[in-house]
Amino acid sequence: MNILVIDIGGTNVKILATGHEEVRKLPSGPGLTPQAMVDGIKELSKDWEYESISIGYPGPVIDDKPLLEPKNLHTGWVGFDFAVAFGKPVKIINDAALQALGSYEGGRMLFLGLGTGLGSALIIDKTIIPLELAHLPYKKKKTFEDYVGLRGIDRMGRKKWETNVGDVCNRLKAALVADYVVLGGGNAKKLKVLPEGSRMGDNANAFKGGYRLWEGFA
Repeated sequence: MNILVIDIGGTNVKILATGHEEVRKLPSGPGLTPQAMVDGIKELSKDWEYESISIGYPGPVIDDKPLLEPKNLHTGWVGFDFAVAFGKPVKIINDAALQALGSYEGGRMLFLGLGTGLGSALIIDKTIIPLELAHLPYKKKKTFEDYVGLRGIDRMGRKKWETNVGDVCNRLKAALVADYVVLGGGNAKKLKVLPEGSRMGDNANAFKGGYRLWEGFA
């Protein structure tokens, strides 16, 4: 089966299909509606053949349906029928869970996406558990996201941010009894030293996760 994977970000929507190596991008941002995205992706992928679609969505998802509107895009995503719009079967999953799925190597894995905010997911014996840890209280009446997201880097500088990433990683790994932690997201590359029991992920794993969604993995 040929699969088109769509990874929706606040700056770009990235796509890749089975049998191809070139990642193609569609600019996103506050003006992007779901219909505009669909139209743009159809044009961008018109020379690719695919039967099914996986979508990584920047927000909570239940039963292939977004529960909340994305913070960095236009409205209209909740209730939008992607399968009808594309005319193909579609599976939708939280974007952090999608990258986690592509990063998984067995056991109990915690994925933390260090980007603008904090994405999170847990996989236990091939069962995906999307998490919403970003807005839980951490310290000084601020959340985990306030400390390890982009706001944390801007407020405290890279060194203090890295210290907090290590602390948050260790706390959540212990609380969720994870065997290991995978750190993904654009800001993970800023880490000079990885927390013990963690390894670096790769944003390209989102595409691997999108293929796995249709391969009976989850």
